[in-house]
Amino acid sequence: MEYYAGLDVSLKEISICVVDHDGKTIARGTCPADPEGVAGWFRNRLLTPRRIVHESGMLSIWLQRGMMRLGLTATCIDARKAHKALSARLNKSDAADAEGLAQLARTGWFTPIHIRNEDADRLRSLVGARERMIRLRKDLEGHIRSVLKTFGIRMTGIGQGRQRQNFRDQLAAAGETDPVLRAIADGFITAHSTLCQAADDLDKAVKKKAKAHPVARRLMTIPGVGPVNALSFIALVDDPKRFNRATDVGAFLGLTPKRHQSSEVDWSGRVSKCGDGTMRGLLCLTSAPMGPNRTNC
Repeated sequence: MEYYAGLDVSLKEISICVVDHDGKTIARGTCPADPEGVAGWFRNRLLTPRRIVHESGMLSIWLQRGMMRLGLTATCIDARKAHKALSARLNKSDAADAEGLAQLARTGWFTPIHIRNEDADRLRSLVGARERMIRLRKDLEGHIRSVLKTFGIRMTGIGQGRQRQNFRDQLAAAGETDPVLRAIADGFITAHSTLCQAADDLDKAVKKKAKAHPVARRLMTIPGVGPVNALSFIALVDDPKRFNRATDVGAFLGLTPKRHQSSEVDWSGRVSKCGDGTMRGLLCLTSAPMGPNRTNC
């Protein structure tokens, strides 16, 4: 007898439903939200599902890797597309969603999601941490500029030398004019220095990783492509063999036009903008013509 299972995952527990090849419910229950808990639940009931389905979400990558290591035939599916099928049910609950996912596993009416390997996720985490640290630094500088303008103090341009020391010097000078601004300056100078150091350390780590990666070095021979672009593209594509044609990568990144065809109507619209928006932005910036107001990625 073949069995199919659906997992509705939350942060604390997982609702499980198992059906047979005719769609009849065989077992229901809950288990802790971890791969060992799922494996133990099936082991205690002597069930070996042919296919286990769960939706993409916050824990889906970790769960998928863990269940595969434990020998479970798990598949992560697109939550947006699964929602269209699950929303047709009258009652919404974790148990009902688990049953709906089990039926999708039985029929095969789902779109599987590619789970990147851990090395690719490490690259994405490194590049993302660098971007976040730079954003935090910019937010802090923008806040200080707006506060000081209230008192008629306009900060001049900031260079990159000595980790933007010019900004902290101007903030310290502004603090000498008012006790309240002095208190603000004392806290923000320390925070800004820490953010600059952290951003610089992460930037060096990204460049070091790109230099050590053979594919990244090859990509960086393309004009306009730097370490961030190269590592981001490598991490996103992960396994090139999952694309049948090179042109499929453009569609994966949302750079191909949408099409609407019905009877006599047939038109192509703007790019679909599916997939990773950050990578799409990096590619568009890289391909833009260089000018006095543009910088290399």
